[in-house]
Amino acid sequence: MLKEDDKAPDFSLQDESGQKVTLKSLRGKKVVLYFYPKDDTPGCTREACDFRDHFADFGDANTVIYGVSKDSLDSHRQFKDKYSLPFPLLSDPDLEVAKAYGAWGEKNNYGKITMGLIRSTFVIDEQGKIEKAFRNVKVEGHADALLGHLSE
Repeated sequence: MLKEDDKAPDFSLQDESGQKVTLKSLRGKKVVLYFYPKDDTPGCTREACDFRDHFADFGDANTVIYGVSKDSLDSHRQFKDKYSLPFPLLSDPDLEVAKAYGAWGEKNNYGKITMGLIRSTFVIDEQGKIEKAFRNVKVEGHADALLGHLSE
C-alpha cells in the first residue's frame, strides 16, 4: 500500500488521443492522478465534471490532472468530448497501473464482495513522490478537498 513520501510508481499509458504519458515526463509538476471505475457513469461523470469545474484552480496551484480507468481510448475520447473535460484521460486496459497504486482490489457493494477499480486519488509531488493518498474517495466535495490540501 503506497503511503506519503513513497516513490510513485512510474507508468507509461496512452491518453485519449493516443499520446504516451509517463510519470517521468511530468517531473517538475505536481500531479493529481485519479482512478475511476468507468467512463460516463453517474459517479464518474460527477467526479470528472467537478475536476473540470475547478480546473483553473488546479492550474493556479501548478497542478496537472490525469484521470485513469481501464476504458478504451475511444471511450475516453467520447467521455471527454461529451463533458468538455480539459484534462487527459489515460487508458489502463491491463490494470497494471491501478494495481501498482493499490486502486484495484476488493470492493464491498451492498454486502457483495467483488473485484474492481477503487476510486482513489494520488497527489504526486514535483520529484515523483506520493504527497497525499486519498482512498475510497467519495465524489461529493473531493475536488475541494484536494484544493484544500494543495493550498496547505
